[in-house]
Amino acid sequence: MPELVRRIRLLGENKTIKKYVFNTSWLFSEQLIRMCVGLVVGVWVARYLGPEKFGILNYAQSLVALFSALATLGLNNIVIRELVKKNYDKNLLMGTSFIMKLIGGAVTFLFLFIAINIIPSDSYTKIVVLIVASSTIFQSFNVIDFYFQSKVESKFVVYVNILVLIVSTVLKVLFLLLKAPLVLFALLTVIENIVLAIGLIYFYKKNKETIKAWSFDKGICLMLLKDSWPLILSSISISIGMRIDQVMIKSYMNDVNVGYYAVGVKFAEIFTFIPMLISQSIYPKILEMDFNKERSKLIFMLRSIFYLLVLLSVGVNIFSSFAINLLYGVKYEDSISVVNILIWTIPFTYLNIVTSTILQKLNKSKTILFRQLLIAGINIVANTFLIPRFGTVGASLSTLIADTSLFFFGFFLYNERWIYLLRIESILFIPTKNIFKLKS
Repeated sequence: MPELVRRIRLLGENKTIKKYVFNTSWLFSEQLIRMCVGLVVGVWVARYLGPEKFGILNYAQSLVALFSALATLGLNNIVIRELVKKNYDKNLLMGTSFIMKLIGGAVTFLFLFIAINIIPSDSYTKIVVLIVASSTIFQSFNVIDFYFQSKVESKFVVYVNILVLIVSTVLKVLFLLLKAPLVLFALLTVIENIVLAIGLIYFYKKNKETIKAWSFDKGICLMLLKDSWPLILSSISISIGMRIDQVMIKSYMNDVNVGYYAVGVKFAEIFTFIPMLISQSIYPKILEMDFNKERSKLIFMLRSIFYLLVLLSVGVNIFSSFAINLLYGVKYEDSISVVNILIWTIPFTYLNIVTSTILQKLNKSKTILFRQLLIAGINIVANTFLIPRFGTVGASLSTLIADTSLFFFGFFLYNERWIYLLRIESILFIPTKNIFKLKS
């Protein structure tokens, strides 16, 4: 026991560990606040709109999300990586990334405008989609978020996100009290992104930086595109994996069923922030790791969090029926089965995020692309067979099957093989160290 206490004390005195714990605590606090406020107001919005209108809003958000990878251009972690390495001038890197994302946002809006006029839908749904789509233009300012992530100073981003949450919540409550139409709730997406952009610029200046110093560099642009094009396709694949369900439910069924599924997804998403924020916070640390020498640390990271998330999934299954009926009402009872299935994707989502981060560090962008295409392809095929037969339950099962697919097929991808064995050892406690050694 004294030895354990001594080790814990030493960990607490380690400056690097303290830095990442502090950074994670900021991210966790923000997500906890967002979860609590979002749950209360989100439930109110779902109850007010009802399954059909709530389904239209979520269909619009899902359709926009399918194209949003064009707006991000897969730059997120690449820009953070380059800011950490300091191989390029910071202002050139930030300015180039901003222009690229701005153009990406404009192209995304154009594609969505064309798509919504091709896909069979009523004029009201088209208006809602185009309103939500216009928010992609303002997401170019997220490059400032990359800067703070590279410095492991997420508290500034947390400040801004809390401000956005406050503004959004106040407006939602106002709209609910005034019994506002659906289009105003869609407009909130645009308002949130504008407030986020203003807040990020403010704190960027507070850190004695200025966007006026940004400039575009063709060489950096080509470098980013060279590294990011597989990630663009990968991001599209991720978007398909996350959002295609609701689009296909709309195609095979109707807006009401999209509403049922959306509530199930949103309830499950209350808990998805845990693997997301952990992965986001440890990303700079993973960039510094020697995976062969620090293999045991990786296994501990994967194993401990995975089984904590398994326990979380069990707990949600026990209380989901009570929670859905209490929060959303009897009219959303069909969402319970969706929650009970989707919650089991969370442990595997954590594994996929961390292992993708490892591949990014090793510049294995093509492997990331291939695995995401595999997940997206399995999801689409499974949806095609399961949604017509089992409805929203079929869509939920398709997502679970797709998210767990790397656990079964990862061994057949050469660059994935070391990670596959790492995953096997972490979850099944089967020693695999000497079977296949990483070649970076």
